[in-house]
Amino acid sequence: MEARLNLFASPTVSKVFKHVNAAGLAASNSGVPKLTQELVKIRASQINGCGFCLDMHTKDAAAA
Repeated sequence: MEARLNLFASPTVSKVFKHVNAAGLAASNSGVPKLTQELVKIRASQINGCGFCLDMHTKDAAAA
């Protein structure tokens, strides 16, 4: 079975991932407490309807 969309072969997607990672790094270095950052990510995951991200960020918030 062949994938319909290969995200890793797309130069546009790699640019988007690079910018998303840079934004995440800037947020991490902003001085905002880690727990607050995770709560924001939880809310964004709820808005986006991403169950995987919601689970991941909930666990990260509990650890923080």
